[in-house]
Amino acid sequence: MIIFGVAFLALCTLTGIFVGELLGKLIGVPANVGGVGIAMVLLILLGSYLKSRGLFTMDSEQGVKFWSAVYIPIVVAMAAQQNVYGALSGGPMAILAGVAAVAIAFALVPVLDRIGRKKLEADEAKPLTNEG
Repeated sequence: MIIFGVAFLALCTLTGIFVGELLGKLIGVPANVGGVGIAMVLLILLGSYLKSRGLFTMDSEQGVKFWSAVYIPIVVAMAAQQNVYGALSGGPMAILAGVAAVAIAFALVPVLDRIGRKKLEADEAKPLTNEG
């Protein structure tokens, strides 16, 4: 069932956050240290183990796939929010660096588009051969 995949993902996330908080306290940092990374590693390792044993069905895997499609944009948005807070409290140099990075990224979009189009045109230009 799909709900088992969602529950598996939630269990890995909660375990990762708990271990990240514990690790932060052990090293004296008042923050979660690597909780999301730990959760992802748990998800991969335990998912592979359960799948090899036949305990992780295709329906359960669909529950994980659904949340993985939603999960990455949420994490990126959360990290971006933290970066904005850090930039505003870090002064004008941090804000300037952020604006410069965004400007460079926007400037590179047409370049990447041209590279992609060249590859597509090269693939279309290749003749099809029937050897057999």
